[in-house]
Amino acid sequence: MSLTYVALLLLLLFPNGPSPAAVLPAGRPAAASSAVAVARKPDKKALTRALDRYVSHLPGRLSVSVRDLSSGLSYTYHRGLRTATASIVKVDIVVTLLLKAQRRHRGLTARERRWAARAIRVSDNAAASALWRAIGGASGLAAANRRLGLRSTTPGPGGSWGATTTSAADQVRLLTALTSARSPLSVRNRRYVLGLMSHVARGQSWGVSAAGHDAALKNGWLPRRRDGGRWTVNSIGRVRGHGHTYLIAVISDRHPSMGAGVRAVEHVAALVAKTLAKAATTTDDR
Repeated sequence: MSLTYVALLLLLLFPNGPSPAAVLPAGRPAAASSAVAVARKPDKKALTRALDRYVSHLPGRLSVSVRDLSSGLSYTYHRGLRTATASIVKVDIVVTLLLKAQRRHRGLTARERRWAARAIRVSDNAAASALWRAIGGASGLAAANRRLGLRSTTPGPGGSWGATTTSAADQVRLLTALTSARSPLSVRNRRYVLGLMSHVARGQSWGVSAAGHDAALKNGWLPRRRDGGRWTVNSIGRVRGHGHTYLIAVISDRHPSMGAGVRAVEHVAALVAKTLAKAATTTDDR
């Protein structure tokens, strides 16, 4: 029988007697209280209402998905929305290339590494097209996405990798493949991709980085003819903020300008991260 149990039993039997600490053997002090993190469920209905109000004033559409790696909390808004990826698919393409190289038990060639760096860090389209061909195009991406557990991503036709469609939740699944020990990617390859995403060109560091600091991200932006020239603006990444580490994906379309899309993405990313941080409180464990 544990000493803690004995002390509690004595307290119940002799409420006016000595304190439980007094009956513990010398040299065995009672355990001190310690602060522990307790994850509460966020008020998802309130967050959804806040996002509804904000999005109602936008001309476009928007979805966000976030996973707090520190608390385990998660949230997705407008789960059914699918938009074109634009350049965020470049992360998926590089991951597919790495999976292909792993199957062949080799590293990337010097040329592949140059393409990958340019595709992620400066969003070079020619490099992305070269990688698209190297992975086998749409069929190669689809095969890799099945392995990664992406459920709502459809590769673009022919060489149109930017016309790939996706959901915010799928993009968080892709980010999970870059951060989870259960990922089919090796530790070395996960670090490699996150390293590229941590050093994007300064002018491309907007987006989910608004949720905190130390962001590893990739953005995508594209005026689409089918939307009358209005803009698709997306941002995905791992961000640290409020003492937490988040995986965040925001996808959106039909903005009147790229700047309007960027502002919407940043506002929503910061809002959901702040809300999940408030849901993780500190209390005393006694």
